[in-house]
Amino acid sequence: MKKFLAVLLAMAMVFSLAACTGKNGDNSQSPDNASAAPSGEGSTSNMKVAMVTDYGDITDQSFNQTTYEACKAFCDANNVQFSYYKPTSDSTSDRVLSIVTAITDGYNVIVMPGYAFGGALAEVTKDYPEVKFVALDVAEGDILGAAVGDAYYEDPTAYNVTDYYNANNTYSAVFQEELCGYMAGYAAVKLGYRHLGFLGGMAVPAVIRYGYGYIQGADAAAVELGVENEVKVEFAYGNQFNGDADITAYMDNWYKTLGVEIVFACGGSIYTSAGEAIRNNGGKGKMIGVDVDQKGIVDGAYGDGITVTSAMKGLSNTVDVLLTAIKENKWDQYVGKIDNLGLVNGDDPTANFVQIPMDSTQWNDDFTQDDYKAIVKDMFDGKIKVSNDTTTEPDVSITVSYAGNIK
Repeated sequence: MKKFLAVLLAMAMVFSLAACTGKNGDNSQSPDNASAAPSGEGSTSNMKVAMVTDYGDITDQSFNQTTYEACKAFCDANNVQFSYYKPTSDSTSDRVLSIVTAITDGYNVIVMPGYAFGGALAEVTKDYPEVKFVALDVAEGDILGAAVGDAYYEDPTAYNVTDYYNANNTYSAVFQEELCGYMAGYAAVKLGYRHLGFLGGMAVPAVIRYGYGYIQGADAAAVELGVENEVKVEFAYGNQFNGDADITAYMDNWYKTLGVEIVFACGGSIYTSAGEAIRNNGGKGKMIGVDVDQKGIVDGAYGDGITVTSAMKGLSNTVDVLLTAIKENKWDQYVGKIDNLGLVNGDDPTANFVQIPMDSTQWNDDFTQDDYKAIVKDMFDGKIKVSNDTTTEPDVSITVSYAGNIK
């Protein structure tokens, strides 16, 4: 990431927090329907923003909801017309249909959260050069994998991504999930947990990076404490981004039989299965949230104190920065890029695009806020290096049991 962008984004995060956490607004449309009634009536701007969900809805307490709330807050604060659209199924064709419907309805800024939009970007961005597309978590490989198919994975270097989508009207931000995953795993071991779990959604690159970073952080803390032989991690994917009875039963086994103490539930609403298993275990067990600070929703549903910390991405702030740039005619500073956002400040962890929450993490004398700031500083300065390789399991000294997909 270029230094200018890093500094600008970091500054924008600091100064846009009030806007991102201000008005939530209301929504007269059920999330099961295609779109919401526009907000921002009477806007004097030509900018009209539509968000399209990937295949979830705006109440998922994760990627879609966070993106929706950030778009809505910006548009309400700036008197910009806004609506959201939900595809009728989890398919590129239906995502494309929702995007085209939004454009036909007059929306000229389309915000799309999630890797699943790779195929949609390849299909629609060239057809609508006048529309601005803001993609979150859509990497180069997501676009090429959708556009080229298996041949891309056989030789990724043979393809130029700009041949397959219109870079002249598109910006995408991806995040260094391995870094906040590392922070969460490090914190868990420092806070005294020795039997950890990682419950991923689908084994897509972002989820894998979260999980492998988590393992690396847990290992680093174990080595520092000299407890490598005591720390073990159960590692599995649900192969979906929601909890269900089968995954809950699997989590029951982790908490009740294996004695897992804390699970990093990473992927949409799959956390519900970990939460149900904690409830089934008489409230014994903890959880780590993902993408946003999930303490409110998890603790509210399953019991106070369940959420130890969360591995977070700066989704709201990224949305605010990009929409602000469009509104202020600074789109040319971002368009055409696929930026990999991570650490931009070694002294203030809250200014970074990947972090754990300062307010709700269950700090103790063994792992304090100052300890957290120190590892962030070392990560920023390059003293701590975290691998983002999703093709090879991390080389660690702790015991990790990889179970693959639960179903």
